Amino acid sequence: MTAVPPPAPFAEPGAEPGRTIVDVRNLTLTYQAADHPVYALSDVSLSIAQGDFISLIGPSGCGKTTLMRVIADLEQPTGGTVLVNGMTPEQARLKRAYGYVFQAPALYPWRTVERNVTLPLEIMGIPRGERQTRAREQLERVGLAGFERKFPWQLSGGMQQRVSIARALAFNPDLLLMDEPFGALDEITRDHLNLQLTQLWRRTRKTCVFVTHSIAEAVFLSTRIVVMSPRPGRILDVIDCARDLPPERTLDIRESPEFQRIAHRVREGLMEGHSYDD
Repeated sequence: MTAVPPPAPFAEPGAEPGRTIVDVRNLTLTYQAADHPVYALSDVSLSIAQGDFISLIGPSGCGKTTLMRVIADLEQPTGGTVLVNGMTPEQARLKRAYGYVFQAPALYPWRTVERNVTLPLEIMGIPRGERQTRAREQLERVGLAGFERKFPWQLSGGMQQRVSIARALAFNPDLLLMDEPFGALDEITRDHLNLQLTQLWRRTRKTCVFVTHSIAEAVFLSTRIVVMSPRPGRILDVIDCARDLPPERTLDIRESPEFQRIAHRVREGLMEGHSYDD
């Protein structure tokens, strides 16, 4: 199974195709360890269009998070090029062109929910009134209106991650990077947040890159799924979900033949990838 050029992202009837938000070409990354080099990524090329919801899936250590961190300018590649909105990752970071949601919520326990959301806006020097307005708008979007004065330790794990998402959206980035944000949650909470996230994506049409180990999560959320091989990470397959699944999705869709067919293709890709594993 080989990587194929990405199809056009889902768009509403009559909508213009999205411009390229992330352009990765021939990306490689090698860590110089004490005993021998570690080859993390090898010749990765990927184009992500405006409005895409891309899931990166692969075995542990395959470079999914590393690829996302390169896009975010948190890791430096050893070869190839990356452009984010036509800028280098460093320029995009300095212009705050993306929001990043980590595996753990990373909230400050001594700040209220609202003040956690406004933190990046404070750093940007945005006036207090506008900070509060933006924070409350985003908290309402993620279903946390009324929790502005609570502290993180008063919230469940799923609610804390929603605060983290609201914080990432508060400065209106073009791109949202999400590193397995629901991986530590129980299955019921995870299902609930998957549903909320896909509804949020439908409303905002933010370009999203999402790291996951869950096949069902990847199929449910994505317009396209990028299947990666074990280290060194390579792209084995790019699977179009928007062609067979509607943009408005409920959890029941997981029982449909179309959903199962895509999930089976992802699983086949992951199994084939292990044949390259030394």
